[in-house]
Amino acid sequence: MKFPCRLDKFVSHLAELPRSKARAAIKRQAATVNGEVVTAFDFQVKQQDEIMFQGEQLVFLGKRYYMLNKPVGYVCANSDELHRTVFDLLDEPNMTDFHVAGRLDIDTTGLVIITNDGEWSHKITSPKNNKFKTYLVETQEPITDESLEQLRVGVQLHNEKDLTRPAKAERLANFGLRLSICEGKYHQVKRMLAAVDNKVVELHREQIAGIKLDENLASGEYRQLTAEEVKL
Repeated sequence: MKFPCRLDKFVSHLAELPRSKARAAIKRQAATVNGEVVTAFDFQVKQQDEIMFQGEQLVFLGKRYYMLNKPVGYVCANSDELHRTVFDLLDEPNMTDFHVAGRLDIDTTGLVIITNDGEWSHKITSPKNNKFKTYLVETQEPITDESLEQLRVGVQLHNEKDLTRPAKAERLANFGLRLSICEGKYHQVKRMLAAVDNKVVELHREQIAGIKLDENLASGEYRQLTAEEVKL
């Protein structure tokens, strides 16, 4: 939200009301700005103004950034008719403008970032910015030296014209590896393992760019990013 801002837009956003209902309430003198009743929908409010609506103060909390340790069974969407979403795990006010920066599949666990700062999230998710996302991968078949080298060079995904960009691949066990990629193709990690004749059994994301999943967060828990983490 940019300031100065129309009063009806501010009320609609912070009170999570349709604009028409916000206007009707404003017309009924339900809103005050710095102690004065305002009935003009287009009245320009500033971020430092004290705005009361129906007896409660509305406060714009600004840009916010959260990391979540996503469990299995949740989808990375604002709403879904069939499944629980990652937003069901957050107990925070005014989440209507928030989105997931770097989605995960329903059966993938680990680091998810949720924010209302679109410009910032683009910086950490756009392949053009060369920011790596790191995954722990458990596979069905053993990890061979040949498959590691293929992943590091780039593999041919089904129905894709070009090879994947070079990845960082480290074998952790016979059936496990750490894989870092800087692209975001659909089901990319699963498709990359399929391209080297293997299959993903479990997938967990531990890092996006310079932001590592907090090891103190249990599955389903979240916290705000620190100022240092937001700096990237």
